[in-house]
Amino acid sequence: MHLAIVQTSPNFGQIDSNIRSAIQLMESTKADLYVLPELFNTGYNFAENREVEALAERTDGPTFQSLLGFAQQYSCYIAYGFAEKADHLYNSAALIGSSGLVGLYRKIHLFDRETLFFKPGNMGFPVFDLPFGKVGMMICFDWIYPESARTLAIRGAQLIIHPSNLVLPYCPDAMITRCLENHVFAATVDRVGKENRGSFDLQFIGTSEIVSPRGEILARMGSREPGIAAVSIDLHEAEQKTINRHNDLLADRKPEQYER
Repeated sequence: MHLAIVQTSPNFGQIDSNIRSAIQLMESTKADLYVLPELFNTGYNFAENREVEALAERTDGPTFQSLLGFAQQYSCYIAYGFAEKADHLYNSAALIGSSGLVGLYRKIHLFDRETLFFKPGNMGFPVFDLPFGKVGMMICFDWIYPESARTLAIRGAQLIIHPSNLVLPYCPDAMITRCLENHVFAATVDRVGKENRGSFDLQFIGTSEIVSPRGEILARMGSREPGIAAVSIDLHEAEQKTINRHNDLLADRKPEQYER
């Protein structure tokens, strides 16, 4: 499969132009699956709850409709982060294809001021069957909890797609370990730029990347510029969990010992 990571620089609240910018990047590179950042359509740095209410969408909202048109035109899949309006407000990621919504994930581990605006996710860590393999989803700060990626691996994910808005510097290197300890591919997709809104100023680190089950950095982008990078991968490489004759990364787990 051809996997593309799309590093954007959204302007807060400018949904239409943020979507157009993402689509322009996607149009430049053919892929089977495109991954966009967390909250790519709205921006991240909400100041008040009423902003989230105004910018949040249902799963079939305008952002979905715009990206669905692209998926249908190019027979591809797209994963993207957005503020979801449902029974509560969630920091969510949708996976869509040419036939519509494939699946949804709601961020479980909220970071900093996200806890003021969103409810923690209530859908667990889902894995979806696509024509080229099994894909799981998590969002940004989920990375710091090893249980997130491990749960996806146990559930059969060969590729973890990881929309993000990173402000801490540690995640890109930490995802190498997540891939090694679970023997999976991962696509961590960040944004770039600043959001200076009142007293809450954020600088995003970029460095979107694709990492192999062997911990190889197959693609890593810069820290300042939007862009797109794509690689060809075989998700079946993630099926092998043995690292020698005597050790299997998942079969050798001892969960009965871990909470003592």
